[in-house]
Amino acid sequence: MNAIRNIAIIAHVDHGKTTLVDELLKQSQTFSEHKVIEDRVMDSNDLEKERGITIFSKCTSILYKDTRINIVDTPGHADFGGEVERILSMVDGVILLVDAAEGPLPQTKFVLTKSLALGIKPIVVINKVDRSDSRADEVLNEVFDLFVDLEADEHQLDFPILYACGRDGWAIEKMEDNPGKDLTPLLDLIIKYVPEPKIENDAPFSMLVTSIEPDPYVGRILTGKITSGSVKMNMPLRAIDLDGSVIENAKVTKILAFRGITRQTLDEAYCGDIVSIAGFSKATVSNTIADLSVETPIESKPIDPATLTMTFSVNTSPFAGKDGKKMTSRIIRERLEREVETNIALKLQMTDSPDSFEVSGRGELQLGILIETMRREGFELSISRPRVLLQADENGKKTEPYEEVIVDLDEEFAGTVIETLTSRKAEMTDMKPYGAGRQRITFYAPSRALLGYHSQFLTDTSGTGLINRMFVKYDAYKGEMPSRLNGVLVSSDRGTCTAYSLYRIQDRGGLFVGNGDDVYQGMIIGENSKDNDLYVNPVKAKQLSNVRSTGADEKLILAPAKKMALEECLTYIQDDELLEVTPKFLRLRKRFLTDAERKNALRSK
Repeated sequence: MNAIRNIAIIAHVDHGKTTLVDELLKQSQTFSEHKVIEDRVMDSNDLEKERGITIFSKCTSILYKDTRINIVDTPGHADFGGEVERILSMVDGVILLVDAAEGPLPQTKFVLTKSLALGIKPIVVINKVDRSDSRADEVLNEVFDLFVDLEADEHQLDFPILYACGRDGWAIEKMEDNPGKDLTPLLDLIIKYVPEPKIENDAPFSMLVTSIEPDPYVGRILTGKITSGSVKMNMPLRAIDLDGSVIENAKVTKILAFRGITRQTLDEAYCGDIVSIAGFSKATVSNTIADLSVETPIESKPIDPATLTMTFSVNTSPFAGKDGKKMTSRIIRERLEREVETNIALKLQMTDSPDSFEVSGRGELQLGILIETMRREGFELSISRPRVLLQADENGKKTEPYEEVIVDLDEEFAGTVIETLTSRKAEMTDMKPYGAGRQRITFYAPSRALLGYHSQFLTDTSGTGLINRMFVKYDAYKGEMPSRLNGVLVSSDRGTCTAYSLYRIQDRGGLFVGNGDDVYQGMIIGENSKDNDLYVNPVKAKQLSNVRSTGADEKLILAPAKKMALEECLTYIQDDELLEVTPKFLRLRKRFLTDAERKNALRSK
């Protein structure tokens, strides 16, 4: 049996984790020479490839100098922090990757906090040192300051450092060294520095489940690190909840180990290895899978709470059923229940209505990914505006989630951004130069202040600004928050939009629909230039007659319709509006489509 090292690669989004894993796989000769490997091979999900981000934690392994190194690639976006929190319990070391130009950012702080709390001593890799704006020495000082701020102990403060270019696949110990040839220094450091997992082969088998995925052939596949003992095929085991109660007894039907980017079937797996086990039908994340003689569960650290919620409901628009095949409340509920089983950062709660469900998560992006996945599976849904989850403190006063917001921008845009965020009740806590002509500004802001702000931020900074955020804590409720300044243009009729009508409506504001698009009464077709809602008829056609005017008909020129992405739509709508999601369309609509429905709703209050 090979020696084992279990590590996770953690970093802020876009600091190069998945690219580094690509190079580790290639240089360890995991793939045959003739095999063509695509970039970011670990990002196997379609949405991960399209958006260029890691959404789900994934395991792989390489063999180096007779040592099996299990590597966990983790997401870097704050919305998927739950994926990072749950896997840190099954590794014995982490590689903290920091961009040589951007330095430590909110998610860097988040993942490092969790690692230090578990007593893990990180390896720090300053990545992308080949960038023209690299400032590796300054970034290293910022990393050390971050360790101090997070109250790392003396052992953790004595962290090893490497400088690397993950894209080109090399690492060096000192910046003055010539560019390296490969990642051997990193692999040697992992073997030397990361402790071996504690081996208890004589103890009964036990394993904490850190992730779960469904399989149509073998049922639930449970992944975790074997804490003690070994497991064999057909071995009888039990699943134990955190309170010690037995959930179910089952026999192992399959043992899978990570070998490269594939899974290899084993007859037996030993203590310290990261494996997947099939055979259970009820066991889930944070459960302990163990020998029948084991009665005490393995301790599982709680993850940070959800801060945002949306209402998922049955699509009730006049166009319901035209695109999707999965529409009923039963199918939607079953799909959401399956999702919260595998994604522990999401919470599902039933409402008073059998057709509506409350889904809570970390942010708009996390919930947006769920909605996008469901629409690609053929679902039709109505989604409410995101709302922050409020709590009460020990004195009974209302509290709300707050976030640390770090913006990097050109100096000329700083005044506009500061004015906008302070008007949204954010507090500026730090401001310092960041590169030539750039500034880094830190805010402490209620999560409500950031709903729908990203698109405005890009406009205010002409697309050159970067904004990063991280949940900090619940704090005092800030009262009413400024909402959308403009009203909307609402269709008063059902039919197909005509250029004749849209040409006259576009003077009222920007349009979300174009000539030939189908609309229905109560559907939002544009943004009003004023603060009130305006009902317009976009389907009215020009009356034809046999009389021709002396002047030729004017040529109708329509401005291009504004098409918003899913996350933009979610943060654009107000409390009296919904987002209709189908496999082919995203439509904004009023919650109550007709005057009669609106009057009935007012009377029922």
